[in-house]
Amino acid sequence: MPIIVKDFTWEQTDKEVFISVPLKGTKASQSDVICTDEYLKVCFPPFLFEVILFAPIDEDRSSAKIGNGIILFTLHKTEPSVWDSIAVPSNTADLSTVEILEQLSDEDITNSNDVTLPDSNTWKTALKPKSKYHPSMSNSPEIQLEEDERKRIEHIKEEENRKATEELERWKAQQTIEKEQKRLQREEIRKAEEKRKNERSKSIFPNTVKPQITTEKKVIEKVLPPTRTSGSIKIQFTPRIFPTALRESRMAEEEEWLHKQAEARRAINADLLQFPDLTEEEKNPEWLKDKGNKLFAAGDYLAAVNAFNLAIQLNQKLPSLYLNRSACHLKLRNLHKAIEDSSKALELLTPPVPSNACARIKAHVRRGTAFCELELYVEGLQDYEAALKIDPNNQNVKADAAKIRQIIQGSSSTPE
Repeated sequence: MPIIVKDFTWEQTDKEVFISVPLKGTKASQSDVICTDEYLKVCFPPFLFEVILFAPIDEDRSSAKIGNGIILFTLHKTEPSVWDSIAVPSNTADLSTVEILEQLSDEDITNSNDVTLPDSNTWKTALKPKSKYHPSMSNSPEIQLEEDERKRIEHIKEEENRKATEELERWKAQQTIEKEQKRLQREEIRKAEEKRKNERSKSIFPNTVKPQITTEKKVIEKVLPPTRTSGSIKIQFTPRIFPTALRESRMAEEEEWLHKQAEARRAINADLLQFPDLTEEEKNPEWLKDKGNKLFAAGDYLAAVNAFNLAIQLNQKLPSLYLNRSACHLKLRNLHKAIEDSSKALELLTPPVPSNACARIKAHVRRGTAFCELELYVEGLQDYEAALKIDPNNQNVKADAAKIRQIIQGSSSTPE
């Protein structure tokens, strides 16, 4: 069924009527127009506009123009007058459109002149004389146009489906070919790798006996190189001689120092025996310290703690290891462990000299921060004040200490 256009507009003068019909996105070349002295129709599938005019018009002088998506009709009235409406008078308003169309003679519509349109490159239309239009007739041109349009759309859909199916099949075939090529490439790489391994094994073991194949099973025998002969090397150490006089010599202190050094080396070697898989780098506490610092900067605090733990097991006398591990514990909210590591770092940072002042400030601040996180503000303030004694001009430490004093004063002034 066609869609009736109702959003047209019209204006009039005493001698002319102007009707504007929107094309609703259809092409101008698909529009058919029929105009008689009493009837006007525009068909642009699937839309239809028709009207039984209020009064007769002069169809020879009437014209139509198409542009900017509308059809503009200029109808000249036979007799100058003002129309009450664009449609038929009220005495025939009760008749349906079909009944009114049946009252029109076939000769009037068949002999009607086409509305002339100017020749333009921007818009075109085909205006042909038409037979009487009746919506219920099976040979209606509009129905035939709709049927042709429907068939055309179905044909386009079928063609697109066929093209899509062919494209999908070609894609599947291409994927299959590519998979087979990749499989062949992997097979060639595997064979080349096996060939290289065989050649390498032959170069390493040139005296390898070829396997003896029997009827029951394959026996592979290899000639192994002979074992090394054991031996011993005698080492003679030069005796330690102290050139100083005996009365000025500190031989006992030096012997004690050497003894402690030997004990420390034995302790380190004993600790390394617990980790037989460590590389040479991982046996160095300084390398582990740098590794822990990098993990801390990357935000992996737990891995940093593990690196510092191993470094401390290898060397328990480096205060920087405890100091850095306390920072990791603060990030992980292990507050008690942070306090222990900071205290241990302060024990090792003795005697207090200018070279370790920065490290001592960090230890006091971190331990004070841990105390404050545990709501032990008095102990935390003591550590911040100790840090200020080392560096009185540190503005950050001053600001934090002032905040802690405000918290202590606020809690003390609050009535219980």
